[in-house]
Amino acid sequence: MILITGDLHGKHDIQKFSVSCFPLQKQLSREDYVIICGDFGLVWRDSSEERQWLKWLEDKPWTTLWIDGNHENFARLKAFPTERWHGGLIQKITPHIFHLCRGQIFQLEEYRIFAMGGAESHDKKYRKPRVSWWEEELPTKEEIQDATIALEQANWNVDIVLTHSLSTKIQHEMFEGLSYTDNRLTDFFQELDEKLDFRFWFSGHYHLSQRYDARHILLYDAIVQLTKSGFLKQFPSYVQLD
Repeated sequence: MILITGDLHGKHDIQKFSVSCFPLQKQLSREDYVIICGDFGLVWRDSSEERQWLKWLEDKPWTTLWIDGNHENFARLKAFPTERWHGGLIQKITPHIFHLCRGQIFQLEEYRIFAMGGAESHDKKYRKPRVSWWEEELPTKEEIQDATIALEQANWNVDIVLTHSLSTKIQHEMFEGLSYTDNRLTDFFQELDEKLDFRFWFSGHYHLSQRYDARHILLYDAIVQLTKSGFLKQFPSYVQLD
């Protein structure tokens, strides 16, 4: 089983994984995957509290996968070695918590999944460089090029796209007048939206759980389950997708 949700922000939004909010977890095993669409936030300060929350998440019955967002400590993340897993590169944070590296394609169950983390912080003017904000939040041109090569090798066909932010066009249509800016990553996603053959595109970043259209789903508190028929189920029960 594969389930997908939005930002975690360390301890701040981890309550979505409590048994009361997410009762389905009683049926899960290590062969099931819960994917977080960026802003994981538990590779941050290496404090005792952070380690406790990592252990809490590690002790959950599933395997946790996450892509990076903009609010990550990229200096710390860089220290974890990479290894190949299910066709793509990951970093193992704990035995059952894996970071999905940028521009990688993974084969999980019957799904071919393209993962591309990163986003631009709209609050970076309030943050301190190399302390609470890192320029690595946006992928480099080389990382975007590597992602393009991976998709070319996949004949521009995947089942699921996992990103933190969305394309330039969707940002304009959904968040006009707000502080989400265009950048090389949103422009890259615009190219993908026009060229890539995919079933669903999931993103975090915007602190909303709603559909943009039939294929683009923004996630925050909602946890959605992929099914063979392509339909989505929602947890917690109080979160609804428009």
